[in-house]
Amino acid sequence: MLTKRIIACMDVRDGQVVKGVQFQQLRHAGDPAELARRYNVEGIDEVVVLDITATIETRQALARTISAVAHEIFLPLTVGGGIRSEDDAAAVVDAGADKVSLNTAALRNPELITTLARRYGSQAVIVAIDAKRRDAGFAVYVRSGTSDAARDAVEWAREAESRGAGEILLTSMDRDGTRAGFDCEMTAAVSNAVNIPVIASGGAGGREHFAEVFTRGCADAALAASIFHYDDTRVSELKRYLDTQGIPVRL
Repeated sequence: MLTKRIIACMDVRDGQVVKGVQFQQLRHAGDPAELARRYNVEGIDEVVVLDITATIETRQALARTISAVAHEIFLPLTVGGGIRSEDDAAAVVDAGADKVSLNTAALRNPELITTLARRYGSQAVIVAIDAKRRDAGFAVYVRSGTSDAARDAVEWAREAESRGAGEILLTSMDRDGTRAGFDCEMTAAVSNAVNIPVIASGGAGGREHFAEVFTRGCADAALAASIFHYDDTRVSELKRYLDTQGIPVRL
């Protein structure tokens, strides 16, 4: 059985890590390199850096921040934000990223997924989906959650996989920053619709939430930000707990 991954996410604005609630009310959470150094020691499995205003401000993700984080860790690093072309992806990889995350650009130009998968391999291409519950489905939003994409999350995940995506990073906008638990129903709906790994994001508040999303939500990995940034939950303690629950993790 494949081990479940625990991923720390750093939302970066102006070179600093920030965190909000439902994509709003952002507050300072630390220096990216310092947090990366701590996570590397604590045993996190992967790190994701998202330049959350890059798409809105029409600029590339900050290469200096990416390089500083990559220098501190010896594990997979994913970078997203402002990646709109093959050249943008190449700049991120050159700065130290192992994987690139596409969101708005993938919806506007789905062929970019295929282009990057051919260049770097599907394992290096993540399609990020930010979604909210709507009626009986899950509506996709873009531009850092500010615009309705008029797409369903399950249907879009299937298309992203068919175009070469190697993973789906699924964020519940309803749960983001609330610490009320992951949206297991949405995560399971997407996980059961695709054959590639799905990373659950949005709502982590305690170790029980991780166990729940790995079992009920069928997630392959779970991502969190604030509970790790503010040291509310230690990665090592979380993994020991999951191990006692029979959930395979890298100890």
